Amino acid sequence: MQIEQPPVDRQRVVPSGERRGLVLVHTGDGKGKSTAAFGLALRAHGRGKPVLIYQFMKVPSARFGEHRVFEQLGVPLIGLGDGFSWKSKDLENSAALALEGWARAEATIRGGEHFLVVLDEIMYPLRYGWVPLDRVLACLRERPSHVHVVLTGRGAPAELIEVADTVTEMGMVKHHYRAGVPAQRGIED
Repeated sequence: MQIEQPPVDRQRVVPSGERRGLVLVHTGDGKGKSTAAFGLALRAHGRGKPVLIYQFMKVPSARFGEHRVFEQLGVPLIGLGDGFSWKSKDLENSAALALEGWARAEATIRGGEHFLVVLDEIMYPLRYGWVPLDRVLACLRERPSHVHVVLTGRGAPAELIEVADTVTEMGMVKHHYRAGVPAQRGIED
């Protein structure tokens, strides 16, 4: 590792625009997309802002770590799916659930009552064609100006990246699965 000198002068860019709701995309093959979105949800909730989290691939009865803590905090986290496609017994049902889930999420975003809406793992239903990308893009463009939306999942479409204000691509450098270490409760759930 190369040792660096800490910066002593800060170049400050003074924003010239107005504060407004942002579209944030967390994508890529690395870990941390949902976790980062949940961190933003916690930050907003901590400031007293209304937050709603939709999970497109989790079942409504899911009880992972995030469900437990958000329930304790009073932050709604709603499972809209029936699990990841490789676990589904009926992909037509999965597609129907995703489309119904999108209708709920769209109504929430357009309704403007929430400061932050998280659309966790929405990239899967977008990539599979279960949720029409044009409807999502229209909703993001037409949402109330104060509403922030975070979308997560691998393989964000270029059109979504174009609409977004901030895009973070999580890249895998190393992963414990590849060394044969199984998933850990409290880390992956």
